[in-house]
Amino acid sequence: MRTLDEQETTIVFEKLFKFVGNNLKNIVDNPSYEGPAQDPLPGRYCFRLQKNRVYYASESLVKRATNVSKELLVSLGVQVGKFTHNGNFHLTIHALSLLAPNAKHKVWLKPTSEMSFLYGNAVLKAHLGRITEDINAGDGIVVYSMSDVPLGFGIATKSTKDVRKSDPQTMVVIHQGDIGEYLRLEDEL
Repeated sequence: MRTLDEQETTIVFEKLFKFVGNNLKNIVDNPSYEGPAQDPLPGRYCFRLQKNRVYYASESLVKRATNVSKELLVSLGVQVGKFTHNGNFHLTIHALSLLAPNAKHKVWLKPTSEMSFLYGNAVLKAHLGRITEDINAGDGIVVYSMSDVPLGFGIATKSTKDVRKSDPQTMVVIHQGDIGEYLRLEDEL
């Protein structure tokens, strides 16, 4: 387990910024009240790299994890994403707990369309219940049910204005991750 170098940090923050915008500050400056009770000041959260996977954990947890050897350490905090062999960074579904409360752009799916998204399909205009304003093509979007339960995330294919003009079978969000992955990829996760 090690801290992210400058290039890795830039890549991770750019990907997170795509989804949360200026709310990235809330994720980075989030105080942690975990740790010894006699410690009067709250700790902070930090990003760590372990076996090409990026984790978001409190400094207190990171300090305690240094007692575990690299070979035996399986996970640490919340897995945000992973680096591919080519150096690209992909968010994993575990990052939804960070993205959802800080999301800049959101779409809400009709109840009849939730299962389609949870099976890994893209979101069509016909599936939308609501959509936030000022979305541009290529922006990161968090997908919610109509009862405000975060279901996953993806990338916008069209701006909000273009979506309103398009026909019902137009793809609006390219699927990147959903909570159904916990079941579909049970052996890998």
